[in-house]
Amino acid sequence: MTSLGVGLIGTGYMGKCHALAWNAVAPVFGDVERPRLVHLAEANADLATKQAAALGFVKSTGDWRELIADPDVDIVSITTPNAFHPEMAIAALGAGKHVWCEKPMAPAFADAERMAEAARASGRVAVLGYNYIQNPLIRHIGKLLAEGAIGRVHSVRVEMDEDFMADPAALFYWKSETSSGYGALDDFGVHPLSILSKLLGPAEQVMADLAKPFPTRPTQDGKDREVETFDIAHILLRFAGGVSGAIQLSRSAWGRKGRIAIQIFGSEGTIAYDQERMNELQIFTREGRASEQGFRTVLTAPIHPPYDKFIPAPGHGLGFNELKIIEAREVMCAISGETAHIIDFQQGLAIEKTIHAIAHSHRDGCWVRL
Repeated sequence: MTSLGVGLIGTGYMGKCHALAWNAVAPVFGDVERPRLVHLAEANADLATKQAAALGFVKSTGDWRELIADPDVDIVSITTPNAFHPEMAIAALGAGKHVWCEKPMAPAFADAERMAEAARASGRVAVLGYNYIQNPLIRHIGKLLAEGAIGRVHSVRVEMDEDFMADPAALFYWKSETSSGYGALDDFGVHPLSILSKLLGPAEQVMADLAKPFPTRPTQDGKDREVETFDIAHILLRFAGGVSGAIQLSRSAWGRKGRIAIQIFGSEGTIAYDQERMNELQIFTREGRASEQGFRTVLTAPIHPPYDKFIPAPGHGLGFNELKIIEAREVMCAISGETAHIIDFQQGLAIEKTIHAIAHSHRDGCWVRL
């Protein structure tokens, strides 16, 4: 692999996460050349200068187009709000840059299609930021399913809950506007779909009901404004081979912080996992005497790669940012032509299509075939 020149657009929560990943990927894995942190763009020049100094970028700008035009930039990390993804990604791909863009692709499906087409036409690597699929235990679940550890899978259930919109008195902000998308469905419902796509393949049919627990929210001037997006979603899915599924989403679930609870049921056992306890999984198999059967806990360990690149001892645990470092490594593998565990723009478009089919199902009250 050759050293990559990195450009970063946006330095909020996910922007900082990308910067930490680019800084750490070489020392963690040891088989890639350290990326060059070339150029950083923010909403204004002053903020860009400050963040570039803090995160280790050589140049800064208040105009993201200047970053994309920089010949020293080989790959652009896009970590801006969703509505900005299409213009930035398409411009970067058109300039011959690789792209690592946070999910989802775009609020409008037509824009997601344009992004996928731009990736195809450019021949560049275009990856979406689905870092939960990088968890060593999620990868291990895939291995267990492929080995038939719980027999024939017949159903799956996923709950994703957070409580950052659980307070009815919380002020109205951009995530309650239709310009941001449908709400919980595409804000983070894409994460369960990304995981299921890796474990079970894409859904073939969907049906859904979306809900608004709080029809209005107060604004800063003391008035009430109608909430335009849905903070709750209940989704039924049908997969190939007769596998049935259900996904439940809520951004208004008090006490839940980063929960992606997965239960996979098979003819010979069950696998259970919860992102809030991301370094352990539960597995039940019907082997042995019924009197001693029960779930056993498996802790992440060096035997679950690439955990071993971070920590030599089992049970010490990885975190969210470590998953992003793993993802950065996979992005670099894709650029070098190696097999990579990623969701690219083409695979991401299938997830976007599923999201819009789910919204269609809610609107029309029917099953939708993909």
